[in-house]
Amino acid sequence: MTEGPGGAAARRAGPTLVEVDRVTKRFGDVTALDDVSLSVGPGELVGMLGPNGAGKSTLLSLVSGQRRPDAGTVRLGGGDPRDAASRVPLGLTPQETGLPPTLRVGEVVEFVGRHYPSRVPTAELLDRFGLADLAKRQTGSLSGGQKRRLAVALSLVGRPRVVLLDEPTTGLDVGARQALWAAIREYHADGGTVLLTSHYLEEVQELAQRVVVIDRGVVRADAPLETALAQVALRRVLVRSDAPLDALPGVVRAERVADPGTAGDPRWELYTPDADALVRELVTSGTPFHGLEIRGASLEEAFEQMVAHDAVRTDERSAR
Repeated sequence: MTEGPGGAAARRAGPTLVEVDRVTKRFGDVTALDDVSLSVGPGELVGMLGPNGAGKSTLLSLVSGQRRPDAGTVRLGGGDPRDAASRVPLGLTPQETGLPPTLRVGEVVEFVGRHYPSRVPTAELLDRFGLADLAKRQTGSLSGGQKRRLAVALSLVGRPRVVLLDEPTTGLDVGARQALWAAIREYHADGGTVLLTSHYLEEVQELAQRVVVIDRGVVRADAPLETALAQVALRRVLVRSDAPLDALPGVVRAERVADPGTAGDPRWELYTPDADALVRELVTSGTPFHGLEIRGASLEEAFEQMVAHDAVRTDERSAR
């Protein structure tokens, strides 16, 4: 998937907080990142998608200064992220966070907050993340979800300009995930910049304004969320009918779903490149139906199509 004038090139022309320029990173014989470029400007909320081992966490480790690239350059706020001064405006939640098990939640927030020139008061931060009642609990007694909420809270304690979130809601239940989404949206609404990775496609679709797809160490796609969704050829037509709708002209895939405990006709999900033509065919055929809905692609469908198509092109180039 390529971009138009409003894409990556235009973003690089303006100020950037994160700049990755033709970066390669290897671990022995494995190339984790292969000539990757990425630019993130102030106020962006960018979601990175990719299968396990695609290179997402490696990229964040370079941006946060934990590793150095084998080739190319990485800049954070214009400086080298390996310099401590460049990391002052950075907040980070890695996939795994080690918390001192005998320290209390409030003590951990106080300890981390004192490393920053400007910080969010402990009580305010704990309240924002639903941790106020746990302030006096030792971190070793917290559940996995509570530890994850605390880890994300710590990434925001220093009022960072940019936050890197690596799988921020892994292991959380639906309620806790929604609460963290609200906190991330609040930070972004105040002008913060977010670069997050996630294997929850719903999460990226809910939060991100821009989607970057990484697969096998290569950026396969980089575009606004709306552009990514619009580039998927198929549309979904949802309709209830007891008739066999999978044989209608233009249907490339059909799923018949019987809702448990619901009386009435089953629900069909019909996938077609031309929803208008399919609806016309449905109406003129005289087939009884009701509950018609037409929906655009989901991010899951967009992701699968982007990775599949770009991977095929890469393999074709390699074979030449």
